[in-house]
Amino acid sequence: MEFQGFDKNFNITDRVAVITGGASGIGKAIADLYVEKGAKVAILDLKEDVVEAAKEISDEHAIGVKCDITNDESMDQSVSKVREVFGRIDILVNCAGVALLDDAENISDRYWQKTIDLNLTGSFKMCQKIGNVMIEQGNGGKMINLASQAAIIALDNHVAYGASKAGIIGMTKVLALEWAQYGINVNAISPTVVLTELGQKAWAGEKGEKAKKEIPLGRFGYPEEVAAIALFLASDATNLITGENIVIDGGNTIK
Repeated sequence: MEFQGFDKNFNITDRVAVITGGASGIGKAIADLYVEKGAKVAILDLKEDVVEAAKEISDEHAIGVKCDITNDESMDQSVSKVREVFGRIDILVNCAGVALLDDAENISDRYWQKTIDLNLTGSFKMCQKIGNVMIEQGNGGKMINLASQAAIIALDNHVAYGASKAGIIGMTKVLALEWAQYGINVNAISPTVVLTELGQKAWAGEKGEKAKKEIPLGRFGYPEEVAAIALFLASDATNLITGENIVIDGGNTIK
C-alpha cells in the first residue's frame, strides 16, 4: 500500500471535536488550538458559563453545551445536540475531571466515589457513546483521554486520583484494541502539574518550588503544551498510533 502522506501543518479543517471540561484550563486551550487549526468544536462542561466560553473561542466554529458526564441522560442529550448542530463527530477529547485529595487512611467514600465516577466512569461512558457514533458514521475517528503522571508514579494524597487516571490508561488500551477495526485511534496524555488557574493556586509557594526540583527540566507545564499534543493526536500524522500514553512531564517519570 502506497503511503499517502498527511498535512504537515497539522490542520484538522472542518473536523468536529467534542471536548469535555472545555470551558477552562487544559480543555479550553485545546479548544482554542483546534479552532485555530480549522476544526469545529463543541465544549461540554457543567459550568454555567459554558455557552459564553464557547463564544469567546468562536461565534461560528464553537458551541457550548452544559453537560454532566456522570449522568447518562445529560450525555445523550449533549451528543445529540452536537450532531444536530454539526452533523457528525470526528474527535473526542476527555478533559473533564476532579482532584479530591486526602491520605489513604482517611479518604472518604464520597471523595473516592466522586473521583471514580467523574474521572474514569464518565470518561468511559463518553467514549462509549461517541464511539458508537463513530462506528455508525463509518469514517473512523480520534479519541484522546487525559490521564496524569499520577497514573504512573505515586503521589502523596492522590490515591483516588491516581487510581482513576491509571484506569484511564487501561481503558484507553482496551478501546484502542477493540476499535482499531473501525479506524478509531484511542490514545491518552499524562501531564505533570499544568499551570491552569487552579494549578497555579494549588502549587504556589514552597510546595511548588519543591515539586519543580524533582522534575529534570525544572518546571511545570502550560495548557498550550498539552494542547499541542492533543492536536498531534487528533491529526492524520498519528494514524498509526493507538493505545499509547504520551507523557508530558519534563522527565519526572524517567527517574
